[in-house]
Amino acid sequence: MAYNDDPFGNTNDFRAPDNFGDTGTINANPFVGTNAVTDENGVLTNVFKWMGIGLGISAIAALGSYQFLPNIMLVAYIPLIIIELILVLVLSFGMQKMSTGACKACFIAYSIVNGLTLSSIFFVYEIGSIFVTFFIAAGMFAVAALYGKFTKKNLASMGTYLIMGLFGIIVASIVNIFIQNSMLDFMISLIGIAIFIGLTAYDVNKIREYSYQYGLDTKEQANKVVIYGALSLYLDFINIFLKLLRFLGKRKN
Repeated sequence: MAYNDDPFGNTNDFRAPDNFGDTGTINANPFVGTNAVTDENGVLTNVFKWMGIGLGISAIAALGSYQFLPNIMLVAYIPLIIIELILVLVLSFGMQKMSTGACKACFIAYSIVNGLTLSSIFFVYEIGSIFVTFFIAAGMFAVAALYGKFTKKNLASMGTYLIMGLFGIIVASIVNIFIQNSMLDFMISLIGIAIFIGLTAYDVNKIREYSYQYGLDTKEQANKVVIYGALSLYLDFINIFLKLLRFLGKRKN
């Protein structure tokens, strides 16, 4: 069976609903209050730590599935995609009612399931080119994250345009399933890279602004913001990586 080079199909562009708001002004976050128990650097450090944990888990799951469960994508691809979407929706809409432990468990579960779906790229591309693309994606992500962290600007106003662009490429991707236009696929990937680089800077800036302006009332609230932020940045990075892989990945013969 030929494996799709994009293991998410069109769901890799799915983005968790923005609980932080996308307008040009800072909106009240359901997780934040006025008595800060942590600073912005501590929050961002933990966000990146949990994002790294998620990526590490996904990498292990992907490589393990490729080595020991090579046929899993033949029978379980659609169920895994559905589980992914359910977990993202649970984290996005149910986080406020969940305990910190439950939030972390859902994030870890999502990372595992996503890793299983990512295993399909090893059937399409040479492993060497996958790792090279990963490090290039990491460099691009890092530059965008650093800009979001250190810029003096509030990037909230760009969120609306980025989300509009995201919905645009989702619609274009769905259309291209039926027309199979290679040029359109090229443009979707190219524009998608730009959008998710922008979203990376926006998400980091958003976390920084909320941590700085509002603070976090309790450790539990801080932990929930960390998991939500980690999920957002995880999705940003994965999408940058997968779209870059279309350009830089060396296909197997």
